[in-house]
Amino acid sequence: MNTTGPTFETAPATDPSTTPTAVEAGTVPASGDGQGAQGEAPSARRETGYQQRLNQLRAAVLGANDGIVSVAATVVGVAGATTATGPVLAAGAAALAGGAVSMALGEYVSVSSQSDSENAKIAAAKRELEQDETAARKELAAHWQEQGLTPETAEQVATELHRRNALGARLSIEGDIDPDDIVSPWHAAIASFLAFFVGALLPMAAILLPPPDLRIPVTFASTLLALALTGWIAAKVGEANPVRASLRVVIGGALALGVTFAIGSLLGQSGLNI
Repeated sequence: MNTTGPTFETAPATDPSTTPTAVEAGTVPASGDGQGAQGEAPSARRETGYQQRLNQLRAAVLGANDGIVSVAATVVGVAGATTATGPVLAAGAAALAGGAVSMALGEYVSVSSQSDSENAKIAAAKRELEQDETAARKELAAHWQEQGLTPETAEQVATELHRRNALGARLSIEGDIDPDDIVSPWHAAIASFLAFFVGALLPMAAILLPPPDLRIPVTFASTLLALALTGWIAAKVGEANPVRASLRVVIGGALALGVTFAIGSLLGQSGLNI
């Protein structure tokens, strides 16, 4: 946004109805994010469903990462205690089922809180518009004035935005909420469940398919490689440093595997009937 504030010269003889407004002229962004110039609310400029897809992708990446780490740590710990396939399979299956359900429930609760908050803000904005549209428009003008526009220009922008889409203009200063793109907790929960399940299949296959003497190294190698990949993807989604993110998740995964393997080995050497 132009923080210096555009100026508009009005000739006395000019017909106001033929003079483009700040929004129509394209000199002032329509809803505070510096992206639009046609007075459209966020829901009109941004493709509907963007937040839904982004949230599902985030839940999928995190779910896959957790599925890989938690199940790999479980089966490596049991394999450190015994070479028998039965206990390893039972522990891995339990960790897979319990972890997938737990991830889905956690994601559902978290996203439900977010969507409830957004719906509450939308309802509050509607009530404010129904009760006093003038006050809502003045608050919008004050918002633009705080962004660096002159009082006259801020009033002009607020009036135009309020006329075109009062609710969208109001929500644009309430965290850029799009009423047509509220995140679904069910979508996030399902994405997290499936991602955890699929991610957990890797350590399960790595621990069960090789011969007993190769189970541990194969599981370590495949798990850390998969974690590096999920860390890279998560960093790309969040526009962060992919190398740093991958190293962080790989180090954390290696630590988890090392701890559970050490505990399992100690229990196996303790003479317990496992």
